[in-house]
Amino acid sequence: MKRQILVLLAIAVSSCVSVSVNTRGDQGANGTSGTNASTEAAKTANNDVSESKEKDVAEILTFLASDELKGRDSGSEGLEKAAAYIEDIFRRNNVQPYFSTYKDTLSNFKKTTYNVVGVVPGNDPVLKDEYIVIGAHYDHIGFGKAVGGDSIANGANDNAAGTTAVVELAKYFGNTKSNKRSLVFALFSAEEKGLLGSKHLAKKLKAENFNLYAMVNFEMIGVPMRGKKYLAYITGYNKSNMASKFNEYAGKNLIGYLPTAKQYQLFMRSDNYPFHNEFKVPSQTICTFDFTNFDYYHHVDDEADKLDFAHMTKMINEMIPVLEKMSNASTKEIVYN
Repeated sequence: MKRQILVLLAIAVSSCVSVSVNTRGDQGANGTSGTNASTEAAKTANNDVSESKEKDVAEILTFLASDELKGRDSGSEGLEKAAAYIEDIFRRNNVQPYFSTYKDTLSNFKKTTYNVVGVVPGNDPVLKDEYIVIGAHYDHIGFGKAVGGDSIANGANDNAAGTTAVVELAKYFGNTKSNKRSLVFALFSAEEKGLLGSKHLAKKLKAENFNLYAMVNFEMIGVPMRGKKYLAYITGYNKSNMASKFNEYAGKNLIGYLPTAKQYQLFMRSDNYPFHNEFKVPSQTICTFDFTNFDYYHHVDDEADKLDFAHMTKMINEMIPVLEKMSNASTKEIVYN
């Protein structure tokens, strides 16, 4: 989430289109889709479509939050490696580029940096023209205040965790093709610079008369919430019926209301917000960071070993049937209140 939350944390935390669109995407400066290292790292993910596996979740997140990527700052070589890694997984799991390539260069950032955007077309001749965007930002802040000689801010929870969820969901739908509506899987750059990646994509899609049903964003899902009867909360809880419909689709109390999220206006602080502004359709973020369960926001100790991979895997697997039912409903059941 946004850097503005740092001030809030100091107070709150005591311990702490269709597929035929041919708009030009871009490759890296060298004309390639990434480094050999990131490609080799991506090759180990398997294509088992039954559900997300904890070992795959751990593998993806561990690479994205590794020192090799140097904190994934926007416009950096590290973020370029992350983009290539995601591209390779998309390619091997039948997720098509939404544009002419997976990479789409931001128009609103001074350095060259990319969103990574894939699509799984819907299998229904009518509903396929409606889209659901499933997103997360994959950038982080690069470097932070050194602790014990370590200054790389790896951004495991923020937001390699959300990125891993989107990649795993893309793998599932890319292989099952079980969605009637088309699903766009978007990994945003420059969120940490002011939601720039999502602003760029939302504006670009709006200009193309993109038929957006809803946007579901994943942010900081790496650790479980404390003392809650639900697995995650949703920002802008009272703005739509998304939470109640998700719980109906899940057959359980999966998504709840966190008062702190409203208090700190988290609805406006993540990549759902530009889609809300441009399209005026339900656009909300799923999160498990509750201001008490993680002390390392924008800290160099936001490392992979601080996260709960079993929890993440459960979160992803609980969301698979939810998104499947959302994409297959005969009408747009999720609406703003």
